[in-house]
Amino acid sequence: MYLKIRKEIDHFTIDIEYEFKKGVLVIQGESGSGKTTILNCIAGLKTPDEGRIILNDTVLFDSNLGIDIDSRKRNLGYLFQNYALFPNMTVYENIIYGIKNKFEYKHNQSKEELLSYCDYIMKTFGINHLAKKHPANISGGEKQRVALSRAIVTKPKLLLLDEPFSALDEKTKGIVYEEFYLFKEKFNIPTILITHDKVESDLFGDKRIAIKNGKIINNWNEGLDRKYSILLE
Repeated sequence: MYLKIRKEIDHFTIDIEYEFKKGVLVIQGESGSGKTTILNCIAGLKTPDEGRIILNDTVLFDSNLGIDIDSRKRNLGYLFQNYALFPNMTVYENIIYGIKNKFEYKHNQSKEELLSYCDYIMKTFGINHLAKKHPANISGGEKQRVALSRAIVTKPKLLLLDEPFSALDEKTKGIVYEEFYLFKEKFNIPTILITHDKVESDLFGDKRIAIKNGKIINNWNEGLDRKYSILLE
């Protein structure tokens, strides 16, 4: 992915340029530094004032060429900080919501194939027994698994995660960290992860940048070469 984004917000102007091809890119920075706005620009939920966003040779946005692909057609997975689950829908309905959207825009897969993949994802994350429950009736860790399942069930080209672990208690975090580490190794989806937490950055980051007032102030080319055993320390 190649990013060149210039976006004026309340107190400063986001102005970044960065490129990465695989693994997990961690974006760190204080609250209000522009991190979530960057994700929203990538997802097509906000429009940069200037710039260019390219994913796998597909131009998602180019201010000079007048290109701005609709967010629903970008084939990205987005896990919001509060999970954004629909309270009136069951777990299963929440997860297949993304599939319905993808099928509408004809991404070269049959509806049956996508629904079968949905069942596979639910089993992988151990939430198939929650299929008929509503979000109000499941735990925080279970909500996180449901939200992550919904984000990846469409087989996105890029996964965007906005502080996905911040709402979890410390005990649940340990469990979910292990699950996410295994997910990262198994699915190998290029991912951008926003986090304040150094442990999360060290565990999951293959590349890391720090943002302050919309600018990159630090850039670690490679993350730490961590082994699975760190989760058991």
